Amino acid sequence: MNLSIVVPLYNEAESLPELTAWIRRVLDPTDWSYEVILVDDGSRDGSWEVIRGLQAEMASLRGIRFQRNYGKSAALQVGFAAAQGKVVITMDADLQDSPDEVPALYHMITAEGYDLVSGWKRKRHDPIGKTLPSRLFNAVARAVSGIHNLHDFNCGLKAYKSEVVKNIEVYGEMHRYIPMLAKWAGFDRITEKPVEHHARKYGVSKFGVSRLITGFLDLISLLATQKYLKKPMHFFGTWGVLFAAVGGGTMLYLAFIRLVQGIWITDRMPAMLFGATTLLMGLILFSTGLLGELIARNSPIRNEYRIAETMGLPDAD
Repeated sequence: MNLSIVVPLYNEAESLPELTAWIRRVLDPTDWSYEVILVDDGSRDGSWEVIRGLQAEMASLRGIRFQRNYGKSAALQVGFAAAQGKVVITMDADLQDSPDEVPALYHMITAEGYDLVSGWKRKRHDPIGKTLPSRLFNAVARAVSGIHNLHDFNCGLKAYKSEVVKNIEVYGEMHRYIPMLAKWAGFDRITEKPVEHHARKYGVSKFGVSRLITGFLDLISLLATQKYLKKPMHFFGTWGVLFAAVGGGTMLYLAFIRLVQGIWITDRMPAMLFGATTLLMGLILFSTGLLGELIARNSPIRNEYRIAETMGLPDAD
C-alpha cells in the first residue's frame, strides 16, 4: 500500500464528513493505494456513529474506537501500529489541516528521501493565547533536540516513512516530540514544509493553556528517559558518587582532626551533619541506579489501551 493517513480525533462528528470527502477529492484521482485510519479517542458526540456511516460508503476507511479518552499520543500510537502504507501522514480532524498538502508531503518522502516532514503553520489562525506559548515551546524544543530546521514541532500535519512510525513509541503526551523520537531512533533526515492552516470551522479547541506546562514537563521526562532509560546507573550513579565523595571527604576530614590532631569536633556539628547526610544521599542514589539497571525497561502495559470496536482493519470483526 502506498499511503496511510492517520487521523486522531475527539468529538469531531461535524467535521468528519467534510474531511473524508476532502481527502477523497485529493487522492482518488491519483493511482495510489491508500487507507484512512480514523482513531476515535473516546468521543461522546456520536463521532463513532459518523465513522460507521462513512465506512459503509468508503472502502478505504478504517476505524478504531477507544473505550475511553486516552489522549492524542495514544491515538497516534495505535494508528501507527495499524498503518500499512509505505508512507504515513498524520493530520488533525478539525479541518485546520489541509488534505491538499498530502501529495507534496508524499513526494518529499518518496522522491526526496526524507524520513520525516513536519508541517509548518507559518500563518496560523489561532488566538494569541495559543500562538505565543507555541513559539516559546518550539524555541526550547529546537535548542534541546538539536533539530534547528523545524519551526513547528507540534503541527499535526506530518509525513513519515513507514519505518519511522514502526520504530518509535508514542505515549503519554509525547506526540509533541515525535521529531525528537525519530532523530534518537536514527532517522535524522528531517525537514519541514510550510503548510496552509485554516480557521476552526466546528467546535472548540481541545487544548488549553495548561498544555504549555505539561509540554515542558513532558520534555524533561523525555530527555531523562531517552538519555538514561537503558543506563540509569549513568545518571544515579554519577550523582551518587559525587554526593558520596563530598560526604565521605567531609567525614574523613573530621575524623582526621579528631583522631590525629586530637581536636574536639563538638563545635563542628553542622559539618558532621552535612557530611553524614550527603554520604547517605550518595549511597541511596547509587543504590537506586543499581536497582534501575536490574529492573525491566518499562511497565509491560504502558501502551495497552482498551479498544471497544474496530472496522475495516485486517482480521477485524
